[in-house]
Amino acid sequence: MPEPTESQRSQHPANSYLSLLLAKATEELAQETTEKGEEKERFLGERVPPIRIAGLSFSQLQELCQELHMKVNIVDEERYDIEAKVIHNTREIQDLNLKVFDLRGKFKRPTLRRVRVSADAMLRALLGSKHKVSMDLRANLKSVKKEDSEKERPVGVSDWRKNVEAMSGMEGRKKMFDAAKTASGQ
Repeated sequence: MPEPTESQRSQHPANSYLSLLLAKATEELAQETTEKGEEKERFLGERVPPIRIAGLSFSQLQELCQELHMKVNIVDEERYDIEAKVIHNTREIQDLNLKVFDLRGKFKRPTLRRVRVSADAMLRALLGSKHKVSMDLRANLKSVKKEDSEKERPVGVSDWRKNVEAMSGMEGRKKMFDAAKTASGQ
C-alpha cells in the first residue's frame, strides 16, 4: 500500500484534532509560565522590600550589609534543613517503594470468600480426577443404642481381682473372644 502524502495526512480528522490539542497545550504552557513569573515578582515584592542606600553614611551601609548578611544566613540554614528533610524523605519513599515492589512480586493475595463445601466436593478438589466414589462420612460412624449399652453394663459390682484371675490364662482370652463374637452376632 503506498505511503500517504503530507496533504493527505493533514486532512485526516485525527491529525487535525491532535494539532488542536498541541496548539492548546502550548498556549496553556506559555500562560502558566507568565503567571508563575508574575507570582514570583509579587511574592518577592512582599517579602523583600526595596533597599534604599542613597544618602547613607559608610557606617550605616556597613550595618545594613551585616543585617542583610545575617538574614541570608538564616534563610540558608532554613533551606539546608528543608533540603536535608526532603532528601531523607525521598530516600525513605524509595526504600518503601522497593519493599512494596518486592512484596508484590512474592505474594499474590487471593480473594477470600466463605464457601460451604461437602465432603465429596472437598475430596474432588484435593484428589482431582482420582476421586470417583462418593463418600458418606456419617455411614461409617458406629450407632449406639441405649438398650445395648445398658445390657453390657454389669448389674452388680464384682471383685475385680477375681475377674483378672479368670481372664489371665488362655481360657480367659477365649472367653473374651467368644463374648465379643456373640455380642456382634446379635
